[in-house]
Amino acid sequence: MTEIDHRAELDRHLQWFESKLPPRPAHFVGWLRRPSSKYVRLPLGVALVGGGMLSFLPVLGLWMLPLGMVLIAQDVPALEKPTARTLNWIERKWLERQRGRGTDTKPFDADQQLERSDSSTKTAA
Repeated sequence: MTEIDHRAELDRHLQWFESKLPPRPAHFVGWLRRPSSKYVRLPLGVALVGGGMLSFLPVLGLWMLPLGMVLIAQDVPALEKPTARTLNWIERKWLERQRGRGTDTKPFDADQQLERSDSSTKTAA
């Protein structure tokens, strides 16, 4: 895989995450993913990693650590590859678990998701 492939994988996972959220948080995540949001994304990622380190306190938890790492990885090229690999591993394990339960699942296809959202906006108009 090249550097471009890792960035594309990272974007695919973030797009999947965004597609699972309700509209308002999805809009915020979409805004965070834009290149112009770099100066908000990086400090937010560092704050989330710091909060994950303080997971023994109430409200803060380990959930903050991977979320912060994903946000930081969008701006730090050295973190793209390990983050994309980790997210691929998590997706693979998740799909194996779902198949073991008998749930029919398939990996997220960003192109298919875009086609679905385009067709829903056309029907709404």
